[in-house]
Amino acid sequence: MYVRQLGLRDFRSWHTVDIELEPGATVFVGQNGFGKTNLIEALWYCATLGSHRVGTDAPLIRVGADRAVISTIVANDGRELAIDLEIVAGRANKALLNRSPVRSTREILGVLRAVLFAPEDLALVRGDPSDRRRYLDELATLQRPRIAAVRADYDKVVKQRTALLKSAAAARFRGDRGTLDTLDVWDGHLAAHGAQLMAARLQLVAALAPEVEKAYAVLAPGSRPAAIRYRSSIDDDARQVGDTAEIEAALLAELTRRRPAELERGVCLVGPHRDDLELILGGQPAKGFASHGESWSMALALRLAAFELLKADGATPVLLLDDVFAELDTARRAALAGVAETAEQVLVTAAVPEDIPANWAPKRIGVEIAGAADARTSVLLS
Repeated sequence: MYVRQLGLRDFRSWHTVDIELEPGATVFVGQNGFGKTNLIEALWYCATLGSHRVGTDAPLIRVGADRAVISTIVANDGRELAIDLEIVAGRANKALLNRSPVRSTREILGVLRAVLFAPEDLALVRGDPSDRRRYLDELATLQRPRIAAVRADYDKVVKQRTALLKSAAAARFRGDRGTLDTLDVWDGHLAAHGAQLMAARLQLVAALAPEVEKAYAVLAPGSRPAAIRYRSSIDDDARQVGDTAEIEAALLAELTRRRPAELERGVCLVGPHRDDLELILGGQPAKGFASHGESWSMALALRLAAFELLKADGATPVLLLDDVFAELDTARRAALAGVAETAEQVLVTAAVPEDIPANWAPKRIGVEIAGAADARTSVLLS
């Protein structure tokens, strides 16, 4: 799998840009602030319908414009698919697949499969549980695009149920059973959708765990062994089985048990939105106990494990390396470069050519991309 063409209109700093790409390594070189990361971000958005830098779409639209467009052509096993994504502030985004409209932008998921490495990856180790949940959900969606709909349905249920909890607290003291009966219905919705999402995560973590262990051992030989574990508030037996029906029953039981606390606080205290992916080094949590080097090794191990899982599914994903070599020491650079050599296409950003591994000798230097708001970016093709 590789991206043959990328076009942007009013995306971030770019007014207009059109790039022809090819298999192998493509390196975008330019000073910080030139818009290199915006190119990588656009491709990641096509793969996941989300940004690795911001949680909303509004910052993706160039200042002064009312919409942004990302266009790509993806080649996979001799077949080409074109994606056109229109991002509109405050309104639903639109998409075309092979120039034909789709009912939902989620229908483009799976066309481009990618794995992203970026400086923001340290948040996987040091950040909030939401960063690790997003990592799991994005990877699960890349493997099985239908998970995106499950996740969207679950998020809607949590939002509706939270609003109901806030009003139910007052109804409880008035003796209004109607609101509480409605809450029972939403408990069922949360358990049903939450069980599907949690089962997908549990299956993913089971497959990821040995890959993370192997990748970390390569990145940090002689260091403490690495492990990952899914942490949730529901019954351990249901989690270990990973059966959707068992998880749904456990969620309903936990919702019943925690209802008084939820009514008191007006928030949903049970469900996969409260779960976490535990990262463990030598029996200790990586967060708070890992050194800077260990944290980078764990973050890279998570991404390398994702790459190996997606590659095992069939089409090798596109590797997106956003200014990550500058953050790594020699050993970790070499390990990442070794993985990159197995990918059909690698797209890399760097502030200076010296940040690129020495064995990636470019064939062409200084190909300029016109279109940035205030700069030009060079492309090195190797």
